[in-house]
This record gives sequence, C-alpha cells and structure tokens, in this order.
Amino acid sequence: MLRFSYGAASHVGLVRETNEDAGFAGPYLQIVADGVGGAAAGEIASATTTYVVSALAAARPDQVPWELLAEAAAMAHRELRRGIEDDATRTGMATTMIAALIRGDTVTLAHIGDSRAYLWRESTLTRLSTDHTFVQSLVDAGRLTPEEAADHPYRSVVLNSVNADDAPATVVRGLDLRVGDRLLLCSDGLTDFVPDEVVAEGLAEPDPDVSAGVLVDAALAAGGRDNVTCLVADLAEGPQVRGDGRLLGAMADPALVVDPAAIRVSPDPGSVSSSGS
Repeated sequence: MLRFSYGAASHVGLVRETNEDAGFAGPYLQIVADGVGGAAAGEIASATTTYVVSALAAARPDQVPWELLAEAAAMAHRELRRGIEDDATRTGMATTMIAALIRGDTVTLAHIGDSRAYLWRESTLTRLSTDHTFVQSLVDAGRLTPEEAADHPYRSVVLNSVNADDAPATVVRGLDLRVGDRLLLCSDGLTDFVPDEVVAEGLAEPDPDVSAGVLVDAALAAGGRDNVTCLVADLAEGPQVRGDGRLLGAMADPALVVDPAAIRVSPDPGSVSSSGS
C-alpha cells in the first residue's frame, strides 16, 4: 500500500495581515487551498474547502477517488454558498484547490485554480498542473509566451475556483508515480516569486520537512508579498498507518470553517449531504 511521508510549512508572508492559505498534510491526503486574493473572507473559503475534502476522504476509504474529489469540491461550493447566505459580508469569497489522494496503489490529483503540483524525480522538476488563469489561457492560445506571462499584470486573475456562485470545474486525473517520487503542492505565494531552479534546489533537500521550510524561506527572501504554503510529500509503501495529519494556515482555526457540524458524512455515498444542498 502506498502512503505519503511528508513535511509542510505555511507562512502569512511579510505583507499580508492574515493567512488565507489553508492546508492539510496527511499520510493519504495532501491539499492546499488559497483564498482568492482581494475577495472577502478568503480564509473562510480555503479553510471550509480543505475541511470538506479532508472529512470526506477520511469517511470514504473505499469510494472511487476521482468521484470523491469531485464530490468534495461540489460540497464545498454548496457550503460557501450557505456561508454567504448566513453572512452577506462574505460575498465574493472563493478559493483555489490542489489535492493529491492515495487509494491503495493509486494517486489521484484534483485541481481548481492556480495552486500548483510538481513532481521531483531523479533531480528533475516537472509541473503536473496547468493554471486556471486568464494569463494561462493567453499562453495556451499562443498570444503570450510563458516568460511574458510571468510578469503580466493580470497573472493572478483566476478563471476557475471554488466559490459560492458557480459549481467548480474540477480537473481530476491519475498520476503515474513510483515509490521514491516527491510531490510538491503549493500556493502561488511560492511560484509567483520563486523561479523553478530555486524550487528545484529546495526539493533536493532529503528531509521533506526541511524541504518545505526551505521553500517557504525562499518565498520570504523574495519579498514575501503573499501567503505561502508548501507541502512536500514523498511516495512510500508499507502497512497502513493512522494519523490525523497536519493542519496549516487558516485550516488550523476551526472557527473559520463555515459550519463543521453541517457536513454530514457517512460511508454510503448516497447519504452524504450538507445543509446547503
């Protein structure tokens, strides 16, 4: 059976007053959610989405992973909608999501927005996700080069998010990984300011916790103009382990989740609901 051996770090940065990133790092689930900058209550959106995904994953060990991740994103959308109905000052809150889920001998990646996933294998860095942003759409259309996109004034305009208005378009796919591979899941507080060659240097650190800390330090050294969260997870195999995982950023404050008690999760997929559904 596969599992993650992981390290994780999150920092508010040197400019922002609150950490709108949320993260969960566990032996079978890794997730980063980044409350969309400039929107109200981004930390509530990211914490709620991370909570819903982690709760569903814990309750459904036998559900098909791509179905589980897509359902969790849809449930998070409903919870954000209900959160705004309860408190109109939260109008506009939204979040990205990047998650890797292990089930048996498979690893499944779910992606919404511009938080990213990378593979570090044999000293080579490979990006596993494509940003759901306006600028990336211009790159895909051949109207911008990747180099031009890196400095574009609209590079942070996200086209796909978990929000209260529209059901998220969750991109889910299986990853072709092998034992010894290292995954990095991170918010754009890293990738907007730290070049790939520096990311690669950080991932070369043998200990995943040290690696995550080095990456966060690199973002701070680059100015720390955004919240930054980095999860570094090595793919290992062995007997099943139990553990609650590590809570990061906004996820560490349960008061930021719209209503944990409203998520009613059972092992039967047909009986999962939220009070916003």
